[in-house]
Amino acid sequence: MQRAAGVNATLPIGRPRPSLVVRMRRYWFLYLLFVPVIVYYIVFRYYPIAVQGILAFKQYKLSFGIWDSPWVGFDNFVYAFGRPDFYNVLENTVIISLLRIAFGFFPPIFLAILLFDLRSSWLRRISQTILYIPHFFSWVIIYGIVFAMFSNTGMVNQLIAGLGGNEQNFLMAPEWFRPLIVGSGIWKEIGWGTIIYLAALTAIDPSIYEAAKVDGAGPLQRIRHITLPGIRPVVVFLFTLSLGSVLNAGVEQILLFYSPATYEVGDIIDTFVFRQGLNQLQYSMATAVGLFQSVIGLILVLTANRLAKKYAGTGIW
Repeated sequence: MQRAAGVNATLPIGRPRPSLVVRMRRYWFLYLLFVPVIVYYIVFRYYPIAVQGILAFKQYKLSFGIWDSPWVGFDNFVYAFGRPDFYNVLENTVIISLLRIAFGFFPPIFLAILLFDLRSSWLRRISQTILYIPHFFSWVIIYGIVFAMFSNTGMVNQLIAGLGGNEQNFLMAPEWFRPLIVGSGIWKEIGWGTIIYLAALTAIDPSIYEAAKVDGAGPLQRIRHITLPGIRPVVVFLFTLSLGSVLNAGVEQILLFYSPATYEVGDIIDTFVFRQGLNQLQYSMATAVGLFQSVIGLILVLTANRLAKKYAGTGIW
């Protein structure tokens, strides 16, 4: 009897799951709702990727179009990588992106923890509103604010002159370009990152904090042993995605901020592609560089995800 009971316990309970065809016939209307989404991704996502991959290996001519333009193999990549200015552009892109990650990744975590621990609800709401507002500003407005602050007649130079110092040409000085780019980017996006981490903090069971307080754990101990481990999957997820965009340093912001005086430290891959592709009509070469960006970004995401799963115990998938 015991053996029979054990055998019966291992048998599947209930009817087998119907096949995909049966489910599609039964719930055809729900599957029909996916058709616009699938069409959107095919037309606006996957088709451009396929065209980019093809155009990168062709010598595009306006009279022939994409499909009838002659194949040139890797000539576009050889030409782009052989340009003396390409490696300076690549270096600027990597430096600016790493500066963004180094100085802009951790402040949202600290702010989210501080806001989460605030006892005053009205102070928390006011602080969140002040932090969130810059995210909804366009880069044109952000540049206008930076110009009002750091131009030759801006507030910062007026303060320096009032203290008896020498005025600085912040917007035209190469040594100040990257600090302004990174600083304004952090100020604009720090509130949005804080929202994500606050959402992750709300998923932590409050009873764990109460038990830690009863056991005598202080604020720093609770942050170290409860808060940080609780949001670790979100931290790893966002950090992995940020590594995938190392070769994308923010073309819209750079186009507004840089000038011929700061090309040496501000020209990045995206502005290089914009200038060569549209101004010089070298579409195939610019597409090859864009494909290079995409491939490197994919490799970085896959590598970072594998390392995160190995050493942190969590990853994107």
